[in-house]
Amino acid sequence: MVILREGICPGINEDFIKALQSEDIRTVEDFVSCNPEELAQKCSLSYKALVAVRRVLLAQCTAFPVSGADLYEELLSSTAILSTGSPSLDKLLDSGLYTGEITELIGSPGSGKTQLKQTVFYIDTRGGVCANRLLQMLQTRTPDMEEQMEALKKIKVFRVFDVFSLLACLQNLRSNGLQKASVGGGSVKALMVDSVSAVLSSMLGGKQNEGMSLMMQVAGEMKMIAKDFNIAVLVTNHVTKDGNGHLKAGLGQSWSHVPRTRVLLQRVENAETPSLRTATLTKSSRQACRLVEEFDLCHWSEERSTSISAKRKLESSKP
Repeated sequence: MVILREGICPGINEDFIKALQSEDIRTVEDFVSCNPEELAQKCSLSYKALVAVRRVLLAQCTAFPVSGADLYEELLSSTAILSTGSPSLDKLLDSGLYTGEITELIGSPGSGKTQLKQTVFYIDTRGGVCANRLLQMLQTRTPDMEEQMEALKKIKVFRVFDVFSLLACLQNLRSNGLQKASVGGGSVKALMVDSVSAVLSSMLGGKQNEGMSLMMQVAGEMKMIAKDFNIAVLVTNHVTKDGNGHLKAGLGQSWSHVPRTRVLLQRVENAETPSLRTATLTKSSRQACRLVEEFDLCHWSEERSTSISAKRKLESSKP
């Protein structure tokens, strides 16, 4: 889906967009699927202007074939790889979190899913994030209090406690929040949702068709945010057991197609160090699945996390 924004085509300005948003029309798909005559009456817009804009948008957004070379060039120019701060996890993720994609961390409570994050827009669905906890994480990275405070300022926390609030938060970020946050050159490169299962699990199961619909709406919003704003989206999910007693991600088969990459985090049983964890790659389009890395939650790399160009990584892999 393509978001309606000022300048996307001639005739679309700020007033035009506000009039459409008053009728909950926010994407090109929403707009072109409406009857122009009815829309003109509801939004007090010119019928001729609506028809003209609709014609241009249809021409611009109709699917055309794209060559593999063009797709590769787009990847090189737009994709960034964000370090998680853990060399072991970065290795498992083929260098880190890729912008434009959804990465999922799954595990039982206390496995360390929440701690693995960059400076991000952070959506908290369980009330589990507090300033003290964030400060403790930052203190493992730098002893400088001024740097710690600067980092805290860059972490924007949103608290939501049901799926409707989560959906509204994602829609607001997509339509307004992310553009405003990017003003002044400080573009947002990561969004974390911790956790999707906390607000979705109770809506699923049995004949709850509404729950399935809401789940896919949440997935759709996250995918659009990742793609439209070139952001790395990181989500956490709980685990359940299959018929053989093996751990698997929650939210069912339909959700399994949402993340591009999935990592299972587990405590190391009987370890002398309680903070020791294993990370197992269970889904990836870049690496062989079932790769395992071990790391310590309390001992992150002292090096600063950085964003590196995908072009640099991809070109270095050429023979």
